[in-house]
Amino acid sequence: MPKIEKAVLQNDPSETESGSHKPKTPEQSQEDNTLHLGDHFLESQPEALSITPLTERVNVVSNLSIAHEIIVEEKDLPPNSLESRFVETMYNAFWEHLHEQLSSTPPDFSCALELLKKVKEILLSLLLPRQNRLRNEIEKALDMDLLKQETEHGALNVYHLSKFILDLMSLLCAPVRDEAVQNLKSITDPVQLLRGIFHVLGLMKMDMVNYTIQSLRPYIQEHSVQYERAKFQELLDKQPNLLNYTTKWLTKAAIDLTTPFPSSDSPSFSSSIEYSSSDQEPNNPELPSLTMVLYQGYLNLLLWGHGNEEFPETLLMDRIRLQEMESKLHHLTILASVLLVARSFSGSVLFSSPEFVDKIKYITKALTEEFNSRPEETMQNVSEQVSEEIHKGLKNMGLTALSSENTASLIGQLQNIAKKGNCIRCIIEQRIHLFLKCCLVRGMQESLLDFPGGLLFIDGELAELGWKFITLMHHNQQVFSPYYTEILNNVILPAQAQETEVEPIL
Repeated sequence: MPKIEKAVLQNDPSETESGSHKPKTPEQSQEDNTLHLGDHFLESQPEALSITPLTERVNVVSNLSIAHEIIVEEKDLPPNSLESRFVETMYNAFWEHLHEQLSSTPPDFSCALELLKKVKEILLSLLLPRQNRLRNEIEKALDMDLLKQETEHGALNVYHLSKFILDLMSLLCAPVRDEAVQNLKSITDPVQLLRGIFHVLGLMKMDMVNYTIQSLRPYIQEHSVQYERAKFQELLDKQPNLLNYTTKWLTKAAIDLTTPFPSSDSPSFSSSIEYSSSDQEPNNPELPSLTMVLYQGYLNLLLWGHGNEEFPETLLMDRIRLQEMESKLHHLTILASVLLVARSFSGSVLFSSPEFVDKIKYITKALTEEFNSRPEETMQNVSEQVSEEIHKGLKNMGLTALSSENTASLIGQLQNIAKKGNCIRCIIEQRIHLFLKCCLVRGMQESLLDFPGGLLFIDGELAELGWKFITLMHHNQQVFSPYYTEILNNVILPAQAQETEVEPIL
């Protein structure tokens, strides 16, 4: 077995029950993702409170986030997207510093001038090419050389500038922003007013972005891989340790594929798939291909758990989607486990009725919405309802009713699904991961022709999850494959990697 260079692996995702915590709201998750990037940047230059370097990094993340959202989501960007959360996080230190400057005696307007310069740039960016009169008015009212002279002589008229900016925002904003702009006019504190102006201008920029998304989407889709990779490289140039968590994530995936686990505990399930020779290294079957290590890493993301903050940087923009998939996978595991137990007691005749199966699925889905917070109570309710429906179904079809002993056994097995180590639940979870791994390795079409046993009753739900998962992961693979190849070539010891020609990730 080849040795794998081990990074320090904390918060092992295999120790966290998939979906055992209630998923955070998108707003909370977006903020968590943003803080990861923000922490990386603030660690590099914690003393830099100037708006200029912060803005440069915000712009890179903003452009990367917008392009990525356009590709993976067929809808407008929300106001609480990664861009706006990142802006809010990165500027907190700046607003505090601005307050200190304006409160000093005499006031220091250096940061305020930088902010006014950015406000001017945003206002100009919102203009259409033909709006020359407004452009000239902005250039005149926000002449930075003149404003600098006014601050030096203590003659800067903050009220006059604020009124001009707010009047212009009222003219340029979409009707949905009218109330927000109007509310700004009642703010008297200069720092809060400038912060409010900057926030609403950000929303107006997003309105403009969403307005043009439909026309830009075909072009961005055509060039998305190169564009996202270039923008990420810009971030990496500014923060060389930006791939630390990605390296730990891939290291664990390599360890998972080369370390034998008991079958009930294995997170990799790699031995369960018969791969073609192109999927394995030709001369050393113990040395996993880089692509298979990456796929194992992708699968590990579905077992990540919400308490593990060391999320790979290359997937931060997709963290919310992956958390939603993790939650969906968890609920499908419970649903399929219930159906498997119910079928084993009621027989194939009853479960050959699509109407009966749909009814059991509907009841189970409705009752397991609160499974994460109350698993035992939930499964008790499920067991009672499902056993009652089986009793009715058997009676309506003229079949033999379950004995008292079998009914008690049915209820007991259904209630045991609440336990994390329940054997049926573990088997179903492994088979779902096996299906998703097949989707990555063989493609969706071939995988749909060969569902693992016990999953046929959730084939529609599982196919939908599979499509979303492989689409997202294959796009990620295209964008970041050069980084993954370099990392994995260093993770798998070079001496052993040289024994066989390791194919790059394509």
